[in-house]
Amino acid sequence: MTPALILAKQYVEQRGEGYYIEGTHISLDSVVYAFLNGDSPESIAQKFPLLSLEQVYGVITIYLANRELIDNYLRESEKEFEKLQQPLRDKNPLLYQKLKAAQLQKLNRVN
Repeated sequence: MTPALILAKQYVEQRGEGYYIEGTHISLDSVVYAFLNGDSPESIAQKFPLLSLEQVYGVITIYLANRELIDNYLRESEKEFEKLQQPLRDKNPLLYQKLKAAQLQKLNRVN
């Protein structure tokens, strides 16, 4: 008897306004941004030990099949994030500058 193939599998689920890797708290955004930054699927799986390599490839496949929609979703998320940052910029510009500098330093260490 030949085992049955799994022809369709769910890798991403929507929760509220966001998308997450099924069964985890890891956002679709996290995996897609890592992929867009040039990380290999194996590297992404190492960065997110809760994800299997299969899940990473599944998410990348979903992204590639829905690139325009997901890119729009990411742009909208970035706009919303910018709106949330504005009160901090207005209220305490020095703290905001320090946080941005720390963020850039962290990104430079990772890359």
